[in-house]
Amino acid sequence: WMQECSASGCDWQKGSVVMDANWRWINKGGQNCYTHDDTWDPEFCSDPVTCAQTCSVEGADYASTYGVTTNSFKDGVNLKFVTEGQYSSNYGSRLYVMDSEDKYNMFRLKNHEFTFTVDDSTLTCGLNGALYFVEMDQRGDWDGHNNNAGAKYGTGYCDAQCPHDIKFMKGEAHLLNWNST
Repeated sequence: WMQECSASGCDWQKGSVVMDANWRWINKGGQNCYTHDDTWDPEFCSDPVTCAQTCSVEGADYASTYGVTTNSFKDGVNLKFVTEGQYSSNYGSRLYVMDSEDKYNMFRLKNHEFTFTVDDSTLTCGLNGALYFVEMDQRGDWDGHNNNAGAKYGTGYCDAQCPHDIKFMKGEAHLLNWNST
């Protein structure tokens, strides 16, 4: 996946990725905490802390639900934009590179080169395929109290969209003045 280079040469390192928590099912005992009309269920989510302590972020079936698979060379990933899953259609995905099972890879780019290869030959006109860096807590804001999911379950993302559609911020459910668009 990744090549780490120094004056003595380059070494390949095998890596892994994790799906962002915003794409995952959030539930309490099999009952959805996030409703079909894109709002938080008040039965479980009366306030941000109660919701975070009550609802769980689930694992993910990367291939059949999200269209994320390892490429044929086993050195990268393939991403589908639309995946027809067992329960619904899924559009897009957001992945993070992992350093370990519960920590994001923190890229140190000063005085380093970062390159990647993209095959966009089958990307439909009008779609955006992007790779970018945002500052995130290495443990995904895991605090062992409100946020027990952490980087292992893709929490902690925040960029210019953060106040609008991110389901969890700093270990609390983002339900006050919620805007799902």
